[in-house]
Amino acid sequence: MSPLEQLVREAQATADPLAGSDTPELAEQEASRILHICNACRYCEGFCAVFPAMTRRLEFPAADVHYLANLCHNCGACLHACQYAPPHEFGVNVPRTMARVRVQTYARAAWPRAFGALYARNGSMVGLALAGGISLFLILALVLHGSLARPSGDGDFYRVFSHGLMAGVFSVAFIGALVAMGIGVARFWRELAPTAPSLRAVGDAAGAAASLRYLGGGHGQGCNNADDSFSLARRRFHHATFYGFTLCFLATSVATFDDYMLHLPAPYAYTSLPPLLGIAGGLLMVVGCVGLLVLNLRRPALHGDPAQRPMDRGFIVLLLLIATSGLALAAWRASAMMPTLLALHLGAVLSLFVTMPYGKFAHAPMRVAALLAWSIERRLPLRLGLAED
Repeated sequence: MSPLEQLVREAQATADPLAGSDTPELAEQEASRILHICNACRYCEGFCAVFPAMTRRLEFPAADVHYLANLCHNCGACLHACQYAPPHEFGVNVPRTMARVRVQTYARAAWPRAFGALYARNGSMVGLALAGGISLFLILALVLHGSLARPSGDGDFYRVFSHGLMAGVFSVAFIGALVAMGIGVARFWRELAPTAPSLRAVGDAAGAAASLRYLGGGHGQGCNNADDSFSLARRRFHHATFYGFTLCFLATSVATFDDYMLHLPAPYAYTSLPPLLGIAGGLLMVVGCVGLLVLNLRRPALHGDPAQRPMDRGFIVLLLLIATSGLALAAWRASAMMPTLLALHLGAVLSLFVTMPYGKFAHAPMRVAALLAWSIERRLPLRLGLAED
């Protein structure tokens, strides 16, 4: 039996050979099969970082499969360009296969390792449930203390929850999340085993991540829609969400600096820097999250892994809840609604911190690590002595 006939037999004339299975070994084997086909074809070589990185390899052990899976941005360009995509008997679907491997890399790198099981249970959906539970608990606590309907007048949040309580709880949760994600990325990085990065490689990787370079599709026109048309909407909504989140984080950082270093405690005037940054960031997050949610609901069935849709959507809704509750809190901070809105907002933010290392958020640091590894690798000489830059 020829190698080509063997590949056909292995595909079993199905569009989804891994349907109903989430076994890491099977996902890796399917990815290796597809990568061997792509390596022979090479039609998509210029589409994104996955394919030139793939062509540097003849075999695809688990570590290389994990690396290539995290380079994939799931733009769909290769799926729509592929002559072997479903319903072809080869059943080549790179976006779906890479998505299935990618979530397995998150689970493998999770710290503590037992928490990696949360991915199988849609960790971001757990986060939504946690947000509801924490918010309900906070509201009940406010009711018991008789402060739920008490107008604050000046919008001072610390009259509801003390500064020390909020700073202590959220600092512990945020630092814990950073430690867990840092350990996970370090585990992934050791598996990649790249050489030391140069400043040029770091700059290139940072630029690719910040601009979402590989969400431009194979021709820079954006992700493919079901009708094969291109759209940059997914990249733009990702940018709005990411940079909105960044502005909100900067607002909190500036407020912390003002409080601890300049001895200027909250509440701050709407014209001061923390509210301006926070409101701008919240508006961007609302636009980005609503757009991403609509696109996710309309996404073609062959794009990505349908089993991960609840986790993806749960994460988007959680970010949207944080943004909308924050904007509402800014708008009605001097009203009787402020304690309730504050409880909802804090519950959502705390939920995000607790679930960050075990939900969709993990894709950001893992993808940045893969982009840095590729930026290093592409500057190394090929095995045949050729160089690529």
